[in-house]
Amino acid sequence: MKEIENILPIDKFLNIKKIIQEPVFPWYLNKGVVDDNDGHIQFFHMFYEKGSITSDRFNLFEDIFKILKVKTILKIKANLLQRTNTIIEHGYHVDFDYPEHDATTAVLYMNNNNGYTKFKSGEKVYSEENKIVVFPSRVYHTGSTCTDEELRLVINFNYY
Repeated sequence: MKEIENILPIDKFLNIKKIIQEPVFPWYLNKGVVDDNDGHIQFFHMFYEKGSITSDRFNLFEDIFKILKVKTILKIKANLLQRTNTIIEHGYHVDFDYPEHDATTAVLYMNNNNGYTKFKSGEKVYSEENKIVVFPSRVYHTGSTCTDEELRLVINFNYY
């Protein structure tokens, strides 16, 4: 696992943040965070999935691709979780488990809050804007809600 603070120049980061927080940015309801109908909800925006660009805002991430040395994109998805009264962890999972390839996951934190990504090993990476955590996609991890801000907003990248 590797954490990189200030992954983007601040002007580029703030541009992405501004765009995905605009009132007209399309967010979609997912009835389930880790599994369908798991009792939790989140809003999401899919930028790339199953070999296709699925959002006209896909080009926001060109600098991230260069920094992370992305060769092949598997999936890019933004997740928005609303504040809860207590921190809720959504369950350990892996993003991709392809034994023939070593896929990588990167989580870009879009705002400061007390939510986190927790690894089965016990390590936690807290949500600090413009920070990214990079780890093998086969590593079990869980996200959480936050209690101190209106929402927790992250962008997940899965790639080779």
